Amino acid sequence: MTHLWVRAEQRANEERVGLTPDGAAALLAAGVRVTVEQSSVRAIGLDGYRAAGCEIAAENSWAEAPDDAVIFGLKELPEDGTPLHHHHILFGHAYKGQPAGQVLLRRFRAGGGTLYDLEYLVDDAGRRVAAFGYWAGFAGAAVALRCWAAQQDGGICGPVATHPSAARLRAELEERLSATVRPRPDAMVIGALGRVGSGAADLCDAMGVRVTTWDMAETAHGGPFPEVLDHDIFLNCILARPGTPVFVPASARTAPRRLRVIGDIACDPDSDFSPIKVYDRTTTWDRPALRVQDAPPLDVTAIDNLPSMLPVESSQDYAAQLLPSLLTLGDLEAGVWGRAKAEFDRHISEV
Repeated sequence: MTHLWVRAEQRANEERVGLTPDGAAALLAAGVRVTVEQSSVRAIGLDGYRAAGCEIAAENSWAEAPDDAVIFGLKELPEDGTPLHHHHILFGHAYKGQPAGQVLLRRFRAGGGTLYDLEYLVDDAGRRVAAFGYWAGFAGAAVALRCWAAQQDGGICGPVATHPSAARLRAELEERLSATVRPRPDAMVIGALGRVGSGAADLCDAMGVRVTTWDMAETAHGGPFPEVLDHDIFLNCILARPGTPVFVPASARTAPRRLRVIGDIACDPDSDFSPIKVYDRTTTWDRPALRVQDAPPLDVTAIDNLPSMLPVESSQDYAAQLLPSLLTLGDLEAGVWGRAKAEFDRHISEV
């Protein structure tokens, strides 16, 4: 019997989950054994899973799960160096040369386990079967606008937190923007036709921010892109990969510009393919803005778990997208799982 073990997230500011109680009920009905760990932070309570018939395990007990269990979480595992022998489903951030990702792959090699990276679960046409993109774009644009608002008072953006709903986030942001008593900024979104870009553009529209929307057609010439510097806010919504052009070169810090805030929503600064060259590390919930230039200021915000700001809505959306694939877990050699395993095999052979 296929056994899916939903672990508690151990990363700070992470309340999401990739399986809802309704999804768990569907898996159980299909003959999948489902264990859900207790969690002190998960936005969706345990009662629904218990009512669906899931087995309940202690928080962070996944390392002692049966060897045949498939361990399912979203964000990183604790960086304790232990070998990993289970099948794991998570966002590994390990295939683009990231230093922490190389460490993760070595742990899988040492333990003989397998990583089914959620970013690389794709259909037979190469399209991702599930993504948090829309809510990443929505929340990322909101943080960028908060950074801009803070600059209007001569400051830098303070800590961000979760919101119980998108409506509450919009209301709070409207209050902050109105308090500046300034005309709304304008923004450029690159990757506007994708899920991330759609979320970013929708948030900007809701806040009365004029948006220039670009996608592949506008960036096909490969750059440079001086238009980026002619906007108050730039929102990068394109995932870094080989061939991605540079949208913001290092020289942008000192170049003449209107640009004041970069929201690198795709957020892959330690990848060799990052299109934003003015910064080299992610930002955090406590310190969401990194000032890379003064006079005039230029702040970068690059939080790598943005959908967690809206944990209920983003979890429900993502879980609904992923459920059809989870229902095929009984055959890990075929379909989305077989393709993800092939990707893992290719990268672990290079470690």
